Amino acid sequence: MAKILDLTAQTRSSEGTASVKRLRKAGSIPAVVYGRKVTVSNVQVDAKIFTKILQNSASDNILVSLKLDKGEQLALVQQVQHDHLKGGILHVDFHAIAMDEEIHAKVPVDMVGEAAGVKHGGLVEAIHHELEVRCLPKDLPERISVDVSALNVGDSIHVGEVKLPEGVRAKLAADVVLLMCVEPKVEAEPEPAVKGAADAKATSKAGAAPAKAAAPAAKPAAKK
Repeated sequence: MAKILDLTAQTRSSEGTASVKRLRKAGSIPAVVYGRKVTVSNVQVDAKIFTKILQNSASDNILVSLKLDKGEQLALVQQVQHDHLKGGILHVDFHAIAMDEEIHAKVPVDMVGEAAGVKHGGLVEAIHHELEVRCLPKDLPERISVDVSALNVGDSIHVGEVKLPEGVRAKLAADVVLLMCVEPKVEAEPEPAVKGAADAKATSKAGAAPAKAAAPAAKPAAKK
């Protein structure tokens, strides 16, 4: 199950582009905390600590216990905005939740074992790399493992056949295909050029009549 990590967050009173730039330069990340039962608040978190949390996380679903000025708040890291040009993190959204509040999250799907159909040239394809689930925060899994060893070519695994942890329910219908073992796709080889047409073209060139030589110039009339 996903771990709940402690993270200190300080209230951020100043806003605006200049203020945010100074904040990042000082080693902090601007963030916002929102939720159905809380007032939206602007906060800041330590850049090094939060970056380390991201790097050590085995899943995109990260639960944190925010240490705020007014107390603690359980939250899900909802969105992280990265600076793809200069590197680093620009902004973080924290979704405030309660321990007794059901949450929705997308959990990565891991394939376990080697499908039987692979020995006969089959390939296992993931139709869904993630599975959206509903559960309480304490039951949120980091990943969902699916055993594919019994899959033969043409077989598939449906959402309803996946054994989910206790307290976790899938949002997709039970008959939705999650994984399948298919025959490898063989690309059709390009057809060779028609030999007859090529030979005819070559013959046409070889049998072409040579150009006639120009007629010699007429001799001038003899003088009397």
